[in-house]
Amino acid sequence: MEDEPWLTVKEAALLAGVDVQTIYSWVRRGHLEVTGLDHRGRKLFRHLDVAKAEMATRTRAKRVLVPAA
Repeated sequence: MEDEPWLTVKEAALLAGVDVQTIYSWVRRGHLEVTGLDHRGRKLFRHLDVAKAEMATRTRAKRVLVPAA
């Protein structure tokens, strides 16, 4: 668990392919939990939690992220 990747809001948004405000929305709605804070007080998220929130959101919206060719 110690070597698990932790992401800032910006990194989480890049990973999920969404805007930073979407990450904050997921947190407000309870779809994503803030796991910790870095040395600057920025919110941190577990990589797996971000991936689960992204997948659940896209499934509910019936949209799938398709990689660019």
